[in-house]
Amino acid sequence: MHITEGYLPPIHAAAWAAASAPFVVHGARAVVRQVRENPESRLLLGAAGAFTFVLSAIKLPSASGSSSHPTGTGLGAVLFRPPVMAFLCTIVLLFQALLLAHGGITTLGANVFSMGVVGPWVGYATWRLLKGANTGVAMFFAAALADLSTYCMTSLQLALAYPDATSGFAGAAAKFLSVFALTQIPLAVVEGLLSVLVFRLLTDIAKPELVRLGVLGRPARPAGQDRDRSEATEVTR
Repeated sequence: MHITEGYLPPIHAAAWAAASAPFVVHGARAVVRQVRENPESRLLLGAAGAFTFVLSAIKLPSASGSSSHPTGTGLGAVLFRPPVMAFLCTIVLLFQALLLAHGGITTLGANVFSMGVVGPWVGYATWRLLKGANTGVAMFFAAALADLSTYCMTSLQLALAYPDATSGFAGAAAKFLSVFALTQIPLAVVEGLLSVLVFRLLTDIAKPELVRLGVLGRPARPAGQDRDRSEATEVTR
């Protein structure tokens, strides 16, 4: 997922930076609005960013000879919506490029697009599709597919930059997907399970905040309770 410094041709690096920029600007405005309207959510917002930073900084060797990382973006996308994650991922990837030599400055736009745009939107769409049935299952697939889609997007970015000499973009895409996406499946499953555990912990200790953010619905009042309240109002009139 971290395309290394200088690996993309300059025109590709510039194009991905331009494609990512509107999402990052929109995300920065979303963060400012979130903090202004719900200042109490700053701690959870920081935790979502830290979760993404720590997970995506873990570098594990893969069977293909490359390396793989979790992304940690699915959980944040569910909590704060994808635009916020575009901005948070930009900060995360910038610090990782400067401090950990993961990714790079010239490839920042491409890495932001795959991890901060595509991954969160796929994860959030999955959450919206499945949360009505079971929030645990929805959280698992949201995190796992956000992770996996990030690597699929990275594979396509590399295929665009380095098409195969004989089979072109399609051949290169198949090659890069086999190297990155297939080997990422076990990590995506692990990230999904970890995200479910963290989400359940947040549900236990910060449920009012999750309700305020719209992640969880407000518990329905029993019908008898509403009737008793209505009768009490009539008596006091």
